[in-house]
Amino acid sequence: MKLSKRTFLKSLVAVSILTVTGLNSNPAYSSSAEPIKLGFLVKQPEEPWFQTEWAFADKAAKDLGNVQIIKIAVPDGEKTLNAIDNLAANGAKGFVICTPDPKLGPAIMAKARAYDLKVIAVDDQFLNAAGEPMTNVPLIMMAASEIGQRQGEELYKEMQNRKWDVKDTAVLAITADELDTARRRTEGSIGALVKAGFPKEKIYKSPTKSNDIPGALDAANSMLVQHPEVKNWLIVGMNDNTVLGGVRATEGQGFKPENVVAIGINGVDAVNELSKPKATGFLGSLLPSPDIHGYRSVELLTKWIRDGVEPEKYIAVQDVVFLKRDNFKEELSKKGL
Repeated sequence: MKLSKRTFLKSLVAVSILTVTGLNSNPAYSSSAEPIKLGFLVKQPEEPWFQTEWAFADKAAKDLGNVQIIKIAVPDGEKTLNAIDNLAANGAKGFVICTPDPKLGPAIMAKARAYDLKVIAVDDQFLNAAGEPMTNVPLIMMAASEIGQRQGEELYKEMQNRKWDVKDTAVLAITADELDTARRRTEGSIGALVKAGFPKEKIYKSPTKSNDIPGALDAANSMLVQHPEVKNWLIVGMNDNTVLGGVRATEGQGFKPENVVAIGINGVDAVNELSKPKATGFLGSLLPSPDIHGYRSVELLTKWIRDGVEPEKYIAVQDVVFLKRDNFKEELSKKGL
């Protein structure tokens, strides 16, 4: 049968319309479809670290297309569980969370399962009722052991730069072993120092009751008075504030900055110290990558929901920048901090 030119053109238009309609029928990719809503819950939204995670979560959502981030502060258990209720009520399909308390893990997951929400933990790993890590929940966090190792390596390197005699030097390790991440960081640091040749018997551990400056200061003071023979101190701790507590303790006991080397972890809590007109015993801080945490967690959660691609159970982010007095402003600005 021969088609007229007019009939052929009508058929071509009809096929084109059908093809376009078919391409747009997938709600996950249609610009007119409802966006995929994802929660991003953090325990301390006022902290630059979490603000950066949120900013890069938004960037990931924009890059992925048709994804909406719902940001919620969850400073305690009650607000965490209420936030999950609110996410479900608003049509969310899943959420990323840095929990205010790792022991909330079972309660968080029970709520999530009840609402059929997918979950990715970021920064802190959930613990079960027995206090053991919940390894069945996808987790993105800094590589705790590796960043600790870097801390130890940099401390040893600076000790050598200053030509300190090992017999006059000791390590003050302010510990919080009940927290798995903290334990892995300090053990990684101590392990790196021992591997480099520092005598294990001159590494003194002092547990802190709280991972802040006052708690670490108390822990450091109790150890410093026990070793008046030490002239030079290397200070290890799980974050900037525990290390800064150690620095404040050495200052209070008369040590000069040139006799102390302290390196923190986190970066954002080191800004005030690194901005001081005169250098202190705080050499610098290892800045992990909140930008990567924020972006990658949203990317993985979206692919899980949109394409059914379940993420790995443990993703360790090893990107670290060593912040010092001469580079911290530039490096922090690169991260959006």
